[in-house]
Amino acid sequence: MTMSDALTNHHILITGGGSGIGLATATRLRNDGATVTIMGRNADKLAAAATTLRSTDGPEVRTASGDVANEADVIAAVKTAVDANGALHGCVAAAGTGTLGPTLDMPLDQWNNVLNTNLTGAMLTIKHAGKAMVNGGGSIVGISSIAGVLTHRWMTAYCVSKAALEMLVRNAADELGGVGIRVNAVRPGLVPTDLAAGLVNNPAVNADYLDQMPMRRLGTTDDIANIVRFLVGPESTWITGQVIAADGGHTLRRGPDLDSTINQFMKVTQQHPYLP
Repeated sequence: MTMSDALTNHHILITGGGSGIGLATATRLRNDGATVTIMGRNADKLAAAATTLRSTDGPEVRTASGDVANEADVIAAVKTAVDANGALHGCVAAAGTGTLGPTLDMPLDQWNNVLNTNLTGAMLTIKHAGKAMVNGGGSIVGISSIAGVLTHRWMTAYCVSKAALEMLVRNAADELGGVGIRVNAVRPGLVPTDLAAGLVNNPAVNADYLDQMPMRRLGTTDDIANIVRFLVGPESTWITGQVIAADGGHTLRRGPDLDSTINQFMKVTQQHPYLP
């Protein structure tokens, strides 16, 4: 990918920046001149991501180890990004997690873990990144999922967290537009990442996903990073409160059939899902 200077002097925080969509986004933004701060809770993965980013010439790369569900960690990450030059111009809330299992058997700690990371973490990211942008404006982008608008049986906590994230983005956009802060989201379909490995690597599930996509291919992390780049950059300064689907057309059809995955999961855990 060729370098450009469209984001020169922009300082951008990316949560979940140690891998997957977050790392691809950090790479894309840095290629266009942005100084990036990547945040993640796995220190080793974060360090490896920073090494990868720094292996090519470009602006500074900073790291902030922490959990987006911990408010103090988010405050510290924003401070790290702001300290790069005294301002924050953009933030990408890409940190996420998920769980698999029947709603009727869901342990409360699993529910709380998913909601704390995907929803509360996004709220804290918007809250503190927004405070850093309030005097100069900027752009915040959340990473949602087609699971926020299409049911994914056996993924209730993840679905609920992403549906709520989309309303969080819309509400924050309505509140913050007056101070020049734009808030949008990208809604990816199935993209091969560490989080999605269980779906991608199951042949039956993978095939069903493809059957629901008019374009019949999985997405890539670059597909998502390119849309985030548009929403962060100067080309989208009159866009806010929007959720842009990047899913090969999946949301034109239905959610995936995950029964083969849940059956495999239940054999391992010796649980029995509720089936109609």
